[in-house]
Amino acid sequence: MLQQILTDMYIEPELLAELNEEQKQVLFFKMREEQVRRWKEREARLEKEETAVRKPKKAGGKTVSWMQGSDNDVWVWVMGEHPNDKSYDQICDEIMAERAALQAQREAEELRAKKEAELEKRFSSIYLDPEVLALTDEEQRQEKARQEQAQKEAERQEQERQEQLRLDQERQERAKQEQARQEEQKQEQARQAAALEELKRREAEERRKAEEELRRLEEERARQIYMDLKKVQNHEKEDKEWQETLRKSKVADLRRRSLAKQTREDHKRRSLKALESGRVAAMTKAFGGEKPTAPPKPKPRNLTLTSDLIQKPGVCRSLSTSSREQIICWFRDEQLPLRAGFQKDQSRIAPWFHGIITREEAETLLSEKGPGHFLVRVSEKIRGYVISYRCQDGFKHFLIDATENCYMLLGDQLKFATLAELVEYHEEEPITSLGGECLRHACGQKQGCVDYADLFT
Repeated sequence: MLQQILTDMYIEPELLAELNEEQKQVLFFKMREEQVRRWKEREARLEKEETAVRKPKKAGGKTVSWMQGSDNDVWVWVMGEHPNDKSYDQICDEIMAERAALQAQREAEELRAKKEAELEKRFSSIYLDPEVLALTDEEQRQEKARQEQAQKEAERQEQERQEQLRLDQERQERAKQEQARQEEQKQEQARQAAALEELKRREAEERRKAEEELRRLEEERARQIYMDLKKVQNHEKEDKEWQETLRKSKVADLRRRSLAKQTREDHKRRSLKALESGRVAAMTKAFGGEKPTAPPKPKPRNLTLTSDLIQKPGVCRSLSTSSREQIICWFRDEQLPLRAGFQKDQSRIAPWFHGIITREEAETLLSEKGPGHFLVRVSEKIRGYVISYRCQDGFKHFLIDATENCYMLLGDQLKFATLAELVEYHEEEPITSLGGECLRHACGQKQGCVDYADLFT
């Protein structure tokens, strides 16, 4: 199964869902190593092709020619080498200065609009003063009153000629008073006009000062924005968030390297221990040596595969399926002759063996047990087995590859002839070096219910 995954560089979703985190990491490292190996082979092949004799070009084919310099070599221009070329820092400074000027100009326009509104509001109350606007109307009313009074005076002169002298004197006095009042009005109007001119002059002066202040603020803001941009550019690498991200990336990289190294050392250690205990020798004897009881060959089955599933000769893929009937047929035809699920002496079914149950059902059974309990169940998604293990902080599931008539944890190189030998080995040796999962106690069947009955009937 692992060989097929590395050949296709693809793992089916159903199979990936059955892997735990440790097996996923091991599979990732192996696929990465396979990618690097293929890349090196491709680079070597391309290098050989480049050094080989090139084929003659076809007549009339398109060609590419390069401009040559005075030394008859390809002319190359590198930015920054010419004396007139601007450096990267100068280009960045110009861009930042331009951005700062534009931003300061926008802020100055907004401030200028606010100042203009304040000035308009301030001087509109003076221009629209009712006392100033009502001067002309008052003069018209006074003139009309004077005309009416003069008419009455003329009528009285016709009626009372006896009092002509007195009326003339009164009229002269009133004329003098009226003339004096008119002079006062003219002077008042002149003073108001002068005050209005002074007001306009003050408004113009304040507008000029406000414009100068806005221009000064705009220049100061442009310099401030430029310095802020320059500071951000100079201290970008000292940003705490960037430093924290870099630190986490380095820690994760070191952790992956340490995990790969520890996995290789753990595999080497377990392989040596297996050789010492004689299990590998027993497995070799079961496969290649004397075979006291040869298991019957599985019945031939006709599988219709699409063109995408046709693999290279000699490579067998464990097909994913969600059909319970197909998994039952696979177990009866291929695994039952190998006495899968039985104890090592093949006298009876092992207490840790379970039928086709889901991950949730397995966790429900183990939830009533303590840490170290385990069970081996037939996967409901692929043709294989899963070790469900109860640890201190939850549950773990390890996929067992059952192809090629042997049993091995996916991603591991240690093979076992029977499922019972794999379980017995990991009763002493942990499944993963980090988790230390040793199979201590078997989790049996639920009382009054046997979940593997359909596999053996």
